[in-house]
Amino acid sequence: MPTHNISRLTHPHIFNEGNPAAERGTRAVMWITLAMMAVEIVAGWWFNSMALLADGWHMSSHAFAIGLSAFAYAAARRYSSDPRFAFGTWKIEILAGFASAIFLLGVAAMMVFGSAGRLFSPQPIHYQEAIFVALVGLLVNVICALILGKAHDQHGHDTHDHHDLNLKSAYVHVIADAATSVLAIVALAGGLFYGWSWLDPVMGMVGAILVGVWAKGLLIDTGKVLLDREMDHPVVDEIREAIEPRDNSGETKVIDLHVWRVGRASYACAVSIVTRSAILTPELVRDQLRQHEEIVHTTIEIHRYG
Repeated sequence: MPTHNISRLTHPHIFNEGNPAAERGTRAVMWITLAMMAVEIVAGWWFNSMALLADGWHMSSHAFAIGLSAFAYAAARRYSSDPRFAFGTWKIEILAGFASAIFLLGVAAMMVFGSAGRLFSPQPIHYQEAIFVALVGLLVNVICALILGKAHDQHGHDTHDHHDLNLKSAYVHVIADAATSVLAIVALAGGLFYGWSWLDPVMGMVGAILVGVWAKGLLIDTGKVLLDREMDHPVVDEIREAIEPRDNSGETKVIDLHVWRVGRASYACAVSIVTRSAILTPELVRDQLRQHEEIVHTTIEIHRYG
């Protein structure tokens, strides 16, 4: 068959849209987080604050996880044209987000363990110095959140269903850090002004619960993509509506349909159709589906009867 006759049937297999702004932002946030992590761990140990130590160790996992997000962007970009990746490299980013969620759960467990120990064996705390360090930590977290927010704006506002889960994972880590910093400040202030030394480890546990809840949400979002659990997405009904006649005549029916995500806003589908129409062809079906720009790859099988 002449090349010009099949060129319209071919399509690129690179579905990763890329996010250079997010890659730069996560890399910058990683270095900032590493620096602040070291300060908080040393200060928490020196001033004997469990809330501050928890925040520092919590930040250490964030530094690693945010670095993992930056690495995922770089790896996805580097291998974006590698033919060994059947549907592109976007899921490298999702895998990084899933790993980040696992790290968050580990940090939450560590925070509970450390806080429980301090609750039953309280230690003297240098409150004023610890509060100062926690305030600096909160400021750093706010700056990091602004950097990642700017990266999101530069890439364009995604819809709820198409958000960048790798960027979201980095953002969740930063917000979790900010929340634990706030809790540490509250705990230290309570101890300084009212003598509530028990509030320091209690706030450590509260922070652990908060981090665990956020980790669970991120784990569900990324796990759903990794397991191709997309058949409840609105695009599935859109595909059926594009193929089956609106008059409900039953002449054409979708008998098997598989839809999975291959990019932030890109889907592939494999569909089997049974029809009595003599004119329905795979190319005609592709034309019907082209109105949905998010469908970037289709495999079509047609069975005729009657």
